[in-house]
Amino acid sequence: MSFLKIFKLFVVSLSLGMLNGCTTTTAGGAVGSSRLQLMLISSEKLDQMSAESYTNLIADATGKGTLNRDPGMLERVRAVAARIEPKTAVFRPDAPGWHWEVNVITSKELNAFCMPGGKIMFYSGLITTLKLSDDEIAIVMGHEISHALREHSREQVSQAIAAQAAIDLGTALLGLGSGSADLASEGYKTFIATKFSRTDDSEADRMGLELAARAGYDPRAGVSLWRKMIQASKSRGHPPEFLSTHPAEENRIQEIESLLPTVLPLYEGAHPD
Repeated sequence: MSFLKIFKLFVVSLSLGMLNGCTTTTAGGAVGSSRLQLMLISSEKLDQMSAESYTNLIADATGKGTLNRDPGMLERVRAVAARIEPKTAVFRPDAPGWHWEVNVITSKELNAFCMPGGKIMFYSGLITTLKLSDDEIAIVMGHEISHALREHSREQVSQAIAAQAAIDLGTALLGLGSGSADLASEGYKTFIATKFSRTDDSEADRMGLELAARAGYDPRAGVSLWRKMIQASKSRGHPPEFLSTHPAEENRIQEIESLLPTVLPLYEGAHPD
């Protein structure tokens, strides 16, 4: 069989495998986030890895004396989470039953995240430096929870698996050395992964805004939050850790403003007269 035929069969097989692994992890909600995603690793496996990583992070922070040092701040963050968590059912019926955990690390970092399975961590610097209101905390938390709901980490791992499989087989078929494979892999990380990260963040912005609104937090706080982020980027000379993959841009604020007519009624419905 000629090289061209082998290569065509390889491409077809890879494409069929990817199609079989495509699904969507969430319902669309009011904001309409239901893109198909490539999933080649199980949720259970990633949740297990997440739980282990979170346990290690908790142990490390405990050892350093930086875990939950401010009871008032911890109470604020957990109160916001308690209102948002039940609203995740609009995107995923199983999500309210996750083993949610919410903690705060005392640090100057401007950061927060939600690991797969609902493991939330806020860094005190994000709240104190930006002087976040509860509404703004809810916007951040909704954004981070949305990454977990959409299983963006699982999707990124799956994309890396697919890319590495293609690189390894393509390298073998072309008779190239390992250096070429490494170069191709780096190219993937630089171009493809960055593109997907921007898609992920856009989805998390949209869904997070809806989650906050449904939980009774003013979605207009998304505008003030991102303005603070932009100012922090300018004053620090680089984006906050929360925006490490790409900067806070004005078009992010414009997208939030365009969504306000959709999510404001949800907020108002959470506060009936």
